[in-house]
Amino acid sequence: MATKRNKPAPGGRIFVGIGGWTYEPWRGLFYPEGLTHKRELEYASRKLTSIEINGTFYSTFKPESWRKWRDETPEGFVFSVKGSRYVTNRKELATATESVARYAGQGLSELGARLGPINWQLAESKKFDPDDVEAFFKLLPREVNGLPLRHALEVRHRSFEDPRFHDLARRHQVAITFAHSDKFPQIEEPTANFTYARLMSCREEVPTGYEAAELDRWAERAKGWAERGDVFVYFISGAKLRAPAAAMALIERL
Repeated sequence: MATKRNKPAPGGRIFVGIGGWTYEPWRGLFYPEGLTHKRELEYASRKLTSIEINGTFYSTFKPESWRKWRDETPEGFVFSVKGSRYVTNRKELATATESVARYAGQGLSELGARLGPINWQLAESKKFDPDDVEAFFKLLPREVNGLPLRHALEVRHRSFEDPRFHDLARRHQVAITFAHSDKFPQIEEPTANFTYARLMSCREEVPTGYEAAELDRWAERAKGWAERGDVFVYFISGAKLRAPAAAMALIERL
């Protein structure tokens, strides 16, 4: 039985975006010719409703960087943040105590209301170990400097297609990232009061990444997810060139 704390929200907002904002092939295609690189985030945040910050997977950033990103984006825009590889790329997730604390303390709270979920991506070789996964969930901080934190876990090994994993995620209010990819598990389980989806199958020969009928279906699916809380949808990987167009086309349908 769900507790009051993890009871799904009655409805939520739908945020749609891309992974990162610095990608040379987008210049002249998504970004106008002549737009300076330092204004790319400003531009992208006014065409999209969210961006997943990918650089945090590789390194930490100073508080000034987080404040700069906040100030360059409009009110209502939300960043999701990719978790650190120094946390997730290890044999035992339970040993990541110090790395998790270092990651959470780097300046996330500077984003304020623009902070969305943290997406922790596991390595493809990481198999489901119930004890280790539960220990990891217990390490995840629920707030930083008074700002609530939400967590999603992106798994890439088929062993996670296990009801025990779904139950653990539900118990700890961690969303299971839905990955639209033939390569990884596509787990669609309501384990938190928000939904995190990464659509990874854009095709370069399609100007909007996905065909119109496919985008129509994603729009309906996102609306269904929103019945239980906020939804975060990112066009990631695949033909990255088409990700902004795909995101804007989905936003139009919503």
